Amino acid sequence: MRNGHRPGHRLGRRFGWLWAAYGTSALGTWLAFGAFPLIAVQVLHSGPAEVAALSAVGAAVGAAVAVPLGPWVEFRRKRPVLIGTDLVRCAALLTIPAAYALGVLSFVQLLLVSVVVAAADITFRAASGAYLKTLVPAGHLLVANARFESTAWTSAIIGPPLGGALIGLLGPVATVVADAVSYLLSALGIRATGGGERRPERRQAARMRIGDLLDGWRYILADATLRPLFFNAAVFNGLVMAADALLAVLMLGRLGFAPWQYGLAFAAPSIGGLLGSRLARPLVTRFGQHRVLVASGALRALWLVGLAFVGPGTGGMLLVMGLELGLVFCCGVFNPVCATYRLERTAPGRIARMLSAWTVTTKASIALLTAVWGVLGGLLGPRTAIGLAGVLLLATPLLLPRRAATTPEHAAELPAELPAEHPADSTADSTADSTADSTADSTAEPPPEPHTEPEPHTEPEPHAEPEPHAEPEREREPEPGPAPSRA
Repeated sequence: MRNGHRPGHRLGRRFGWLWAAYGTSALGTWLAFGAFPLIAVQVLHSGPAEVAALSAVGAAVGAAVAVPLGPWVEFRRKRPVLIGTDLVRCAALLTIPAAYALGVLSFVQLLLVSVVVAAADITFRAASGAYLKTLVPAGHLLVANARFESTAWTSAIIGPPLGGALIGLLGPVATVVADAVSYLLSALGIRATGGGERRPERRQAARMRIGDLLDGWRYILADATLRPLFFNAAVFNGLVMAADALLAVLMLGRLGFAPWQYGLAFAAPSIGGLLGSRLARPLVTRFGQHRVLVASGALRALWLVGLAFVGPGTGGMLLVMGLELGLVFCCGVFNPVCATYRLERTAPGRIARMLSAWTVTTKASIALLTAVWGVLGGLLGPRTAIGLAGVLLLATPLLLPRRAATTPEHAAELPAELPAEHPADSTADSTADSTADSTADSTAEPPPEPHTEPEPHTEPEPHAEPEPHAEPEREREPEPGPAPSRA
């Protein structure tokens, strides 16, 4: 307690609006879990190749489109960008039920909408992380990120069952409508946060140069602690997503699990993410940020290899649930700690570019490794390919920072691009990173298939890197996004 306020109230009214906006959009993302593949199969009668293209191509092209948007966002007011990307996603999604009602819905339209939503999600995440750091004092970043992570996992628990019931009652595009409305409500919530925001000062160069597009990657690779985390996120998220796709083939095909059993096997363990996110702050307080980051990052790599030994029947389903519970719990601890660590290590005038580069790379890695493991699954069988991904994942702890971070080189640097914190606002406001990488890509950062940076608002990625205030990124795509992310 401080100044007579309970700990739960100390982040203030503006944080409450942002938290409500995030929770609304995260729930919408999980309600629409798997909506695009479902529409492609049931409405458009698409085959496996088209469904795979919808997931991979949409995310990859969206990431490519978003590359120039990171530098652009850096020199814009962040709140209007957040509102604008919410409205863009709402409008894009609403074209699907409109076309369905008119009988003109096509696969090409689904693909184009997935590209627009993916690009807008990456842009949202880049802006939200920068906005968060200008509003929340450094000592409150972990509190804010942990709250958003908890919200993401809660949405992952209740969203898919409600979405399934909604589809059963109202038809295949019902959850897409719900997702679009949640983006609109999110935009209204962010607008309600109020408060002034100074326009970032522009750089002297009148036009963006080609080299400016790489600023985010240059900054990450030049930092001795961000660099290993960056590679760890790309490899971890890519391998987990690749294995998740093959696990669906194994469980629903050769092992004969019913769809509801498959869904339950991944929905129930999400309670582990909720518990992990609640424990993140107490663990950091007791053991220190670096120890918790490394320990949870290493432990989350241990579980995937066990999925190669899943068998049929109740025993097999319990094994999946147990392994997923362990994985999701570790990710629930790791995600908010990692999100806070990244923001603390990044100069205020570099956050949007850093987060944009981080999310683009993660999505590209997921798309590439999913395609590679699809080929391996065809050659070696899904069980062997899952085992190979699990073995490689055991090496990812080597990419975690070995030493606790010292004072960032930018500590004395306050770039003119972004406004300094207003004393009156600094203890009252916040938004989250999550979000996952929600994170999480959406994002996605994804995000959310049941495991993949609870994507705010793309299909979440439960095992993916947390992305700022974006839909929690999951490692399994209902993408993008964002639902909770395992990373």
